[in-house]
Amino acid sequence: MYAEERQAAIVGKVREQGRVTVSGIATDLGVTTETVRRDLAQLERAGLLRRVHGGAVSTTALTVIEPGVAERDATQADQKDRIAKAAIELLPGSGGSVLLDAGTTTARIASLLPVDRQLVVVTNAVPIAARLGASDSVRLHLLGGRVRGETQAAVGDQTVRLLTDLRVDLAFIGTNALTVDHGLTTPDTDEAAVKRAMIAAAHQVVVVADSSKIGREHLVRFASLDDVDVLVTDDEIDPAVVRELEAREVEVVIA
Repeated sequence: MYAEERQAAIVGKVREQGRVTVSGIATDLGVTTETVRRDLAQLERAGLLRRVHGGAVSTTALTVIEPGVAERDATQADQKDRIAKAAIELLPGSGGSVLLDAGTTTARIASLLPVDRQLVVVTNAVPIAARLGASDSVRLHLLGGRVRGETQAAVGDQTVRLLTDLRVDLAFIGTNALTVDHGLTTPDTDEAAVKRAMIAAAHQVVVVADSSKIGREHLVRFASLDDVDVLVTDDEIDPAVVRELEAREVEVVIA
């Protein structure tokens, strides 16, 4: 394979997957890792990708654009359904407390909560609260604050203050993006502050994110991998990334 053909293949993989690893490309194309690194350096100079530790990401991976709830709900819907079903297995026993972050995957978790188990559920998400408000098995606490239209979530100083007084068994946290090096990120500073407070309030932190978000970065970081106990994702995640996450002591559950 000529260098031009090899580099075109690399660019195609980055655009399709969002993130690629040096070792993965070397295996797929049958070349050395040194060759791949030279190709990535040349492609980065051409503005066709951005190099990160261990690989490369799309030049569009870093963004501040945030789609609305309806658009996000329809994206990767099958993967999110599987992730929610796997996440339910991590719930505490009857009498336990759960914090549900706003998001389309956490909303799916809310819809699957068992009716034969009494749980205390805390959330800042208006759609989740509306779904659980009439449940006999849930003692619901809705966090107050300014509601963002993009996510239909309460955010702001009031929301953060309420969270500082709470301690829950488990928090299901959503994220717009996740990388091994930079951690978890989101486009909005207010959302980031609330997610940060949610993580601090939980004994166990479970991040629920489909594989399309792995390898991407957004504007504001709200957590590092050290803050995460478990990642629940789908089977399209790069195995090399799974190994990196596990090496950082993050348990990865594949749905």
